[in-house]
Amino acid sequence: MEMIGWSDFEKVDMRVGTIIAAHDFPEAKHPAYKVEIDFGAEIGTKKTSAQITALYTLDDLIGKQVIAVINFPKKQIANFMSECLILGAVDGKNVTLFQPNLPVENGLKIS
Repeated sequence: MEMIGWSDFEKVDMRVGTIIAAHDFPEAKHPAYKVEIDFGAEIGTKKTSAQITALYTLDDLIGKQVIAVINFPKKQIANFMSECLILGAVDGKNVTLFQPNLPVENGLKIS
């Protein structure tokens, strides 16, 4: 494992957001959803593709708060532009989303 310095960690902008929309993404190479996340007034909404279909249904996701990296460059996935990366614990094809254990304001920074 490569070690990073504190200054490297400070470059990663992780924020809390609430999922406001989720749709099937049949064009993706691996099973995934298109997800729209509200990060509050300052940041706004961002879209992402998430390979979380093994543990979550579309209905499970609406209203769920998640943690995402918001300062990656946009990435094209099939015919869709992903603007952030939802964080989760990966066990093979099972991804368990990271989320606050109490409701918090959208856009709060993780540190």
